[in-house]
Amino acid sequence: MNERTLPACPSSPNCVSTQAIDEAHAIAPFPYKKSRAEAKEALKAVVASLPRVKLIEEDEAYLHYEFTSLLLRFVDDIEFVLDEATKTVQFRSASRTGYSDLGVNRRRMEQVRVLVAGKL
Repeated sequence: MNERTLPACPSSPNCVSTQAIDEAHAIAPFPYKKSRAEAKEALKAVVASLPRVKLIEEDEAYLHYEFTSLLLRFVDDIEFVLDEATKTVQFRSASRTGYSDLGVNRRRMEQVRVLVAGKL
C-alpha cells in the first residue's frame, strides 16, 4: 500500500498542517505509543466526541473528517495519517472556503491534542 500524503496548505491563513514548513501553517504531530490500529481507534473515539463531525473516509492508516461550524455551517476538512515509521499522527486541518478562519483550525487541533494525550 502506498503511504498517503497530505495536501499542502494554501497561502491563506485558514489551514494548519504537520507537514507545513512555514510558521503560519506548521503544527506539531501527535506521537503515539500503541499499535497503529489501537492508536487509530483511540483517535477516532476522541474525534467522534466532538460536535458536528462526520467521518468521510477511512483506511488502515488514514482518517478524513468534515467539521461543520455551528452558525454559518462552514465545512472544514481534517485529515489524519498515522505514520508507523515515526509513530506519529500527521494531520492537516483546513477550511474549504474563505480566507481567514480566525485561528479555528489551529485551536481545534490543539484541543484534539489535549484530548488524545496519553490515549494513543
